[in-house]
Amino acid sequence: MVLYSPAMESADEESLHSQSSEEEGGELSDGELQEAFTKGLLKPGMNVLAEKSKKFVNNVAGLRQCLADFRRDLPWVERLDMTNPPAADVLSKAEGKVPAGTNGELDADDDFQREMFFYRQGQATVLEALPLLKVHNIATKRPDDYFAEMAKSDQQMQKIRQKLLTKQMILERSEKAKKLREQRKFGKKVQVAVIQKRQKEKKAMMSAVKKYQKGMTDKLDFLEGDQKTAKNSSDGSKKAAPKKGPNAKRKFKDQKFGFGGKKSGKKWNTKESFNDVSGFRAKTAHDKGARKGKGGNKNKRPGKSVRRKMKGRS
Repeated sequence: MVLYSPAMESADEESLHSQSSEEEGGELSDGELQEAFTKGLLKPGMNVLAEKSKKFVNNVAGLRQCLADFRRDLPWVERLDMTNPPAADVLSKAEGKVPAGTNGELDADDDFQREMFFYRQGQATVLEALPLLKVHNIATKRPDDYFAEMAKSDQQMQKIRQKLLTKQMILERSEKAKKLREQRKFGKKVQVAVIQKRQKEKKAMMSAVKKYQKGMTDKLDFLEGDQKTAKNSSDGSKKAAPKKGPNAKRKFKDQKFGFGGKKSGKKWNTKESFNDVSGFRAKTAHDKGARKGKGGNKNKRPGKSVRRKMKGRS
């Protein structure tokens, strides 16, 4: 796009067009436009958009020179160009299929067929180019003592190495911390299990002591703890049959103090005593006829002075 302003040429010809007459109808720079805008020379409708005609360049001599350069008869070592068909599709032959592209029926829109065609063509190029390179004594493998200068300096590579080592150390620390957390969790579980086991053993021991104190058993195995003899371990599955009759402690107490019969529940009513009313006396039961005379029964408790004398004697 070119801004063409004939009114501007007539108004300020010396300031805007001082170099040559060819630039009068040409392009205006940004500085010239800004200067004209400050002077008030730019007004609506003054500028007309004019399309510059495109100039087509047909350099026939240059094109022929390029074609002549392409047609130089250079040796293959300088060109290293190969034009060959794709290699044979071994997999398709093994499966009994017709390889795609053999009869010129390659579908260019099929990505897989297209890429496989390029791959097989590259294989054929390698198989044909390697013998030619060996004939021209061109090495195709890097020697063992080959030294190539790095694209980056040693200082930069040291920074990269240090960064990689730092990342590796961070990963190792995180893994170690994760393992420690897992070990702590496992340790807490083991500790809780041990505490529960000890509480269970203590409860069992206390119950065994109470049974022994009450005379329900005469065994003192709970004092031994976890120590068990070979005989007990072999006969552990067999349960001892409960003994009938009193134990040794009860027998000893009966022999020493005697057995006076049942003490508890002696005043309890029974069916026979409830139905037996032969000893019932209404006057005695309802406190009738107990008092005789005016005063009735006197208090037989001694007086205060007598009680003091009795206390002093004692």
